[in-house]
Amino acid sequence: MTKRRDFIKMMTAAGLLSAAPGALLSSPASLRKDKKDKIWGCLLHLSFNMWEEYISPHRPFRGFRPDLRLSKPLWDDALKEMANSGVNMVVIDLGDAVSYKSHPEIAVHDAWTTDQLKTELKKIRAMGIEPIPKMNFSAGHDTWLKDYSRMVSTERYYTVCKNLIKEVVELFDKPRYFHLGMDEETASHQSHYLYTVVRKNDAWWKDFYFLVEQTEKSGSKAWIWPDYMLWNEPDQFFKKMPKSVVQSNWYYGESFDDLNNTYVKSYLKLHEHGYEQIPTGSFHAENERSIINTVKFGAQHLKDEHLKGFLQSYWKPTIEEFRERILKGTRLMGEAKKWYTENSGRS
Repeated sequence: MTKRRDFIKMMTAAGLLSAAPGALLSSPASLRKDKKDKIWGCLLHLSFNMWEEYISPHRPFRGFRPDLRLSKPLWDDALKEMANSGVNMVVIDLGDAVSYKSHPEIAVHDAWTTDQLKTELKKIRAMGIEPIPKMNFSAGHDTWLKDYSRMVSTERYYTVCKNLIKEVVELFDKPRYFHLGMDEETASHQSHYLYTVVRKNDAWWKDFYFLVEQTEKSGSKAWIWPDYMLWNEPDQFFKKMPKSVVQSNWYYGESFDDLNNTYVKSYLKLHEHGYEQIPTGSFHAENERSIINTVKFGAQHLKDEHLKGFLQSYWKPTIEEFRERILKGTRLMGEAKKWYTENSGRS
């Protein structure tokens, strides 16, 4: 009998899997028992090595660094601020900041041990916050994979990704979600890189289906940034994207008045096609109203059953230089939650 993974690969290569995006993989029953409370999440970076060697001066904090970039006091204070602000989920960008037992070779200097990570996860849960792992497998944001980032779509790449997903799911005790990233895989987004990789069409879908399969087989629900396919190839996206995958379209502006804006319209299109969503705002620039206006838009336009919650991002490494931005961004999320609770009758 043909194995499920081999079947998926074969059908994807033939371009035949696109007919039934909702039936790619049957999720375990446990994955359907989502909490009723809305997600009020913040993205916190343990690793920030998502970008290739970076030759643009306008974002000097990007680009690969061989050492762990982390202020533990700021990390602790950010988690305390989340608890105080009513944030109930932290999405942890793990990358190469952990010395994984399956692949210790990708770890940066001073990376956390798996025991350190497990101790931290226990502390986070005791604060009433649900920790969720994130590993960005976009070919434009996978510098953390070291040499394996230059082996995309090979059998070795598949083996490494499978091992890492399985180990991380075990470390997090089968988390509800696993964020796979997958954003900005375009040549323009990599224009300042010294090495550029872009998968297209069936090559992208083949790898994507593999990552989703490994995530679901391990016991978690796949969660992604859909922008690469959603914004650039919407027909292809809605034809091939499984309904089992949670979508975090993102828009970091403050005005939602133009419903024909590609980024704003994408929320409506995802809603129209019945995808579960966790809309994402940010406080990475002078955009304080990004998250609260995202929440207001979601409350007005997205049906409750498909609106799983909201995510706030900062897009800065967790170091003292960005202390006030990270803490303020967290408080902005708390204010958005308060508005939602007071004005929607939901929590």
